Amino acid sequence: MTGTLLDDVVPARAPWSAVVHAGDVLTIVDLGGNQAVDFLVFDAVDTTLRYSAPDTIQGQDSVFLTTGSVLRDCEYGPLMTVVADEVGRHDTLGGACSKESNTLRYGHHTWAQHACAENFLAEGGRYGLGKRDLVSNINWYMNVPVDPDGALGIVDGISAPGLSVSLRAERDVLVVVSNCPQINNPCNGFDPTPVRMVVTSS
Repeated sequence: MTGTLLDDVVPARAPWSAVVHAGDVLTIVDLGGNQAVDFLVFDAVDTTLRYSAPDTIQGQDSVFLTTGSVLRDCEYGPLMTVVADEVGRHDTLGGACSKESNTLRYGHHTWAQHACAENFLAEGGRYGLGKRDLVSNINWYMNVPVDPDGALGIVDGISAPGLSVSLRAERDVLVVVSNCPQINNPCNGFDPTPVRMVVTSS
């Protein structure tokens, strides 16, 4: 019987986490439109098995995620599968903002700004995770096109208010999210907004 197990609104700039059990579906709703959601996923029992961008990209022959994409761990095992996507393309390359990268890209005056790396560390710390566990992440809703010459950049988003992406857990997984605080590039439309995280049973 299908039912809602969890329904949280994550404030702008805030972290979030949950264990999603095998077969259950996590739906991420972009409430305001064009809000990047930085995302890490781990095996809930053995967190050394975590999302691997290279294995995921190689396994599907695409740097973008959409319906049918399988998020793979560092041993090529499936963690989650995208089962529905109202946007059509999500980023695997842009990474997470940090105080260090903000300073490098946008100037030393940005050093005090909150960033996704700090959200990941604060939320991951609740499960014993630390800096060594911060691998390359997914950026749901972030628009990072790749030019024919290989160049990429963070540009205006292609999402809109109320659009969603849904992922089915292929085993018990720990999901750690940073609702991105970035205000120096268009990934959040220069105005971070809340997102909704809904977990439903299969």
